[in-house]
Amino acid sequence: MALNDFFRINLPYGIEKNDKGEWLAFNREFVPIGWNEKHTGQSISAEDSYAELPIRTKYKNATEKILKQLIDETSAEEYDAQGNIKRIFLYEDGTNPVNYNTKENWDTYLKKIKILSQLNNYD
Repeated sequence: MALNDFFRINLPYGIEKNDKGEWLAFNREFVPIGWNEKHTGQSISAEDSYAELPIRTKYKNATEKILKQLIDETSAEEYDAQGNIKRIFLYEDGTNPVNYNTKENWDTYLKKIKILSQLNNYD
């Protein structure tokens, strides 16, 4: 099913880290933001997914402390075998800012986007 609105295509549903410490922002289709369908059949969870594209980034300040600021009752997270944060969902179905268009849902989501915007890549 292809996505059909700006929010679900272009704004992050979540972020995921691979074993190399590189992060990928993904949309509601679990593909890189900006894509509106799963035409390649790749899974973002596969270690080498989208390896041919420059869509993963290492952030020098993506510490557990910073990442935990993204986790609250409106989100969900997954951990790797070592207990490190591997994936963070920025909202859940019940707190989706578009589906449940409240000031609180938007403020919570945009606060997380602001935190993510502070991450800096390695040069």
